Parts: sequence; structure tokens; C-alpha cells
Amino acid sequence: MKTAVVTDSNSGISRDLAERWGVHVVPMPVIIDNEIFYEGVNIFPEQFYQFQREGRSVSSSQPSPDDVTTMWDNVLASGYDELIYIPMTSGLSGSCQTALALASGYGGRVRVADNHQISVPQKNAVRDAAALVRRGLRAEEIQERLEAAGGDTLIYIGVDTLEYLKKGGRITPAVAAMGTVLGIKPLLVIRGEKLDTFAKVRGTRQCKARLLEAMRESVEDCRRRGVPIRIDASGTFQTREEEAEWLALAAQAFPGVEIQYDPLSLSIACHTGPGAFAMGISRVVDGDGLNGA
Repeated sequence: MKTAVVTDSNSGISRDLAERWGVHVVPMPVIIDNEIFYEGVNIFPEQFYQFQREGRSVSSSQPSPDDVTTMWDNVLASGYDELIYIPMTSGLSGSCQTALALASGYGGRVRVADNHQISVPQKNAVRDAAALVRRGLRAEEIQERLEAAGGDTLIYIGVDTLEYLKKGGRITPAVAAMGTVLGIKPLLVIRGEKLDTFAKVRGTRQCKARLLEAMRESVEDCRRRGVPIRIDASGTFQTREEEAEWLALAAQAFPGVEIQYDPLSLSIACHTGPGAFAMGISRVVDGDGLNGA
């Protein structure tokens, strides 16, 4: 039985990395001034953030059913008996529910894992799924393992500006205006199916400090419960220097732990804008966890 792993570009998996891992990626659509672009195909971060700075209308969307089934059909026609599809969390998009409905027409050859992941944790889930395929596990078994691990995944996100949360309808114009005047920064958390405000902090520096504090508390909780995890950093930074500064802060918070940095996907960046900073925890499905430490 030959099993394929398919995901979407919210995972941050590039074409080159997908080829190295032997996985397949459905590009997520991004709408710029009513024109559809596809992440990693004809729009990339530098151009995307330029559009945001120019004040263009920018929004995210789920892939069309035809885009998803075309990918599945091509994968199955290329010699695979079945596939496991790992989309972004059902709590932030309807794409997972759409995929579940579409999979019902494939006679069990397509399994959809709703493991509540996005961004780097989603990428880690894909990596684990590919490892489980190499170990000979079937799509149904991989789905069960991924979904069982989903409850121990979370991402904390801080933003540099409230403008894009306002445009995306995540906060009201009045809240955005007041927050801007007072320098209040929301610290957001994606846990399970929900995106919530975790804390409100004055100033970017304090927001980063609060995020790291929350991460340490969450990591310690996982350690007490014996949960194997990976710790990752992410963001929508515009320069290598900004990335390096955030990764240095993360390394100081978790000495001796190798922390990977990946950009946030464009679907998330639609709502955060440039300058967002994030860290996440994902439960390891295949391996020992804590980034090898």
C-alpha cells in the first residue's frame, strides 16, 4: 500500500522542501484587489507585503473544491493507493470541512486530518506524517495519531500594528483606534479550533516579553505531563535582522533548545500585517520531541 501526504501552503512548506520530503502542497489563494493569486506560485512574501504597504485590498480565501480534488486526483493517478490530507485548522477556515465533504466521494482513499494546526505546527505535522508513511503506517492510522496530538498544539502571536486586524474584522475600528492611541498590543493565541486574545500589553517590547513568558509556562506544562514537543518561532518580518533578533530572544528563553524559524503563511499575514512575531508548540507524533533536547 503506497500512501501520499498532501497539505496546503498554510504549512509554509515550499516547493523545494515538499520535493525533499516527498509531500504535495495545495497553494492557498490570496485575493489582492479582487484578483486571485496563489501562495508560492505567483505571489511571494516580499511582493505581498509591498501590496499591504500600498494599502491595497488584501484578503485570504480557502482553496476551491476543484483545486483540492485536482491535486488529489493527480496524486492518486501517479501511483499512490491512498493519501492523507492535512489542511489548516477547521477553526480558522472552512477548507477542512470542505475537504471532509469532498473526501466522502473517494471510497476511503482520502483521509482528512482535522488536527487543529496551522503554520509551523502544521508543517511539523506534515513532517511527522511523512515519517510515519516511511514506517509503513496507513493513512487512517496517521490521521488518528495526528488528531490525537492536536490538543497539545498552540501558537502565540503578537502584532506590530492593529491596522490589519481591523481590516480583517478581528477587532472593531474603535478598539483599533483606542489601542493605537494607548500603544496597546493584543497577544493572540491559536489553540485548538479558536483564535482568541490571550492578553493585552502596552508596547511591542512588553508584548514580546509576555509572549515568551506564556511560552515558558506552556512548555513547562507539557514537560510536567510528559508530552514530547517541538518549539518553533515565526513571524512576518521584513529583514533578516528582525528575524535574527526575534530568534535570539526565543533562544534566550529556551537555552539549549534548537528553535527553528519559519515565516508565517500569507493567509495569516493578511490579518497580522508585517512585523508580527510568534512562537508555537506542537506535539511530536514521530520522534522524541523538545527539538532533540
